[in-house]
Amino acid sequence: MMQKTKNEVGKMNRGKRMTKRKIRQNLILTGVNLFFIILSFAILVPILYALSVSLNAENSLLSTDFSFIPKHLTLQNYKAVFVEEPILIWFKNSMILAVITLFLSLGTGIPAAYVFSRKRFSGRKIILRLLILLYAFPSLLSMIALYKLLSPLGLINTKLGLIIVYTGTMAVFALWNMKGYFDTIPREIEEAAMIDGTSTVQLVLRIVLPLAKPTIVVTAMMVLIFVWNEYIFAINFMMGSDTYTLAAGLYSLQATEMSGSWPVFSAASIVVSLPILMVFFALQKYMTSGLTAGGVKG
Repeated sequence: MMQKTKNEVGKMNRGKRMTKRKIRQNLILTGVNLFFIILSFAILVPILYALSVSLNAENSLLSTDFSFIPKHLTLQNYKAVFVEEPILIWFKNSMILAVITLFLSLGTGIPAAYVFSRKRFSGRKIILRLLILLYAFPSLLSMIALYKLLSPLGLINTKLGLIIVYTGTMAVFALWNMKGYFDTIPREIEEAAMIDGTSTVQLVLRIVLPLAKPTIVVTAMMVLIFVWNEYIFAINFMMGSDTYTLAAGLYSLQATEMSGSWPVFSAASIVVSLPILMVFFALQKYMTSGLTAGGVKG
């Protein structure tokens, strides 16, 4: 009887401890969730501020009676972006650069990543280290050297010059990001396919690439974001508003505080951000697995 009572007391104590542990875990989880919700709202403040300024009928950036909901709403600033500024030309230039850079970066990065992941050859580690060293080198420090190289070839103020610069940067990123993902794919899958008579080309196209789809999509997204947002090379290597990209065009809108219009600039920044935002939400399901698995192995 006493043994039974002791067992019941022990079960009750364990139950209380488990209940306290669950309560503590729930409180911690709630606190973490609240922290990230507040952080998300804090991150959204600049975006909401830009949206508010773009809808403001008054040409003022700062005022004592500022409100996120403007007293005088207007869409005139968005109209000015499309009517008074060559944003459609900038959009076309950015799209051409983004698509070609994306095609070349993935076209060279995917095969190179697979070879460096699966093959063992002399100088492999040295090449990988040199590539990561070149990628880590600040682009600003290489601008003069690149200008000296591209200028005699007539590639300054041309899309081809920017494509060479962008592809040289992002092809290395694509190689390293996708190599880490290829390293996580079991070799046994490929060996089984080879035993069944699958050729090397069929192996890569039908088995490896479908398995690597998350990292390919994420790498493509990162390349697209880089080209879309890059403006340092764009404003220095391109002359004239007709050759600007979207990022360089935005910079030119507010190059000087005296000549620019902050509401028009804010409206343009919102318009420029929308295409990338839509692409990001469309590919969001691939982001977590592609980013985490791509950085597992080096």
